[in-house]
Amino acid sequence: MFIQIIQGHVTDPAAMKESFDRWKAELAPEASGWLGSTAGVTEDGAFFTSVCFESVEAARRNSERPEQHQWWMETAKYFSGEVSFHDCEQVEVFPEGRSDFFGRAGFVQVIQGRLQDFDKVCSLMRRMEEDMAEWRPDLLGVVLARHPAEDAYTQFAYFTSEREARENESKEPTGRVKEAMDELMKLEVGEPAYFDLKEHWVMEP
Repeated sequence: MFIQIIQGHVTDPAAMKESFDRWKAELAPEASGWLGSTAGVTEDGAFFTSVCFESVEAARRNSERPEQHQWWMETAKYFSGEVSFHDCEQVEVFPEGRSDFFGRAGFVQVIQGRLQDFDKVCSLMRRMEEDMAEWRPDLLGVVLARHPAEDAYTQFAYFTSEREARENESKEPTGRVKEAMDELMKLEVGEPAYFDLKEHWVMEP
């Protein structure tokens, strides 16, 4: 799996949403290997999207389409300032093998930070999978992507709703979850940044 993450600040969230709706209607049918996208805007205008393809080659073929280039040139005008691109070839989905939670999420949170050992973090998260559903039933799933040639990461977390996420975020983990969480905290470099996509949209083939 390959994910391209695009982020920046937008001046017109509604226009950005319309642009992505147009991409799904007009360009997605010919986007070979496209698996889905999640996009959204925070209250202060920070925009994030994760565009998922089955391979980096499929993503490259899509970006080389003339109609894709034209769409991006029209969409880029909604950004103010610099736009960042992260091409992520190392991507993990939790729970493993699941993809049915994207369209069911009522709230999405993006987390960005740096890790000492990406592979160990993934192993610890796999260890918690069975217990996570009991500890945090509001957390439907997570997509974790490693930035290229960096120790940085972006994580998209999908929740049932913002209300339930807030109610449960203060719950103290116990048992195996607590052990794994304690180890995870030690692997974080500095403090991660959190971005609440209170307005978000999901596109699937």
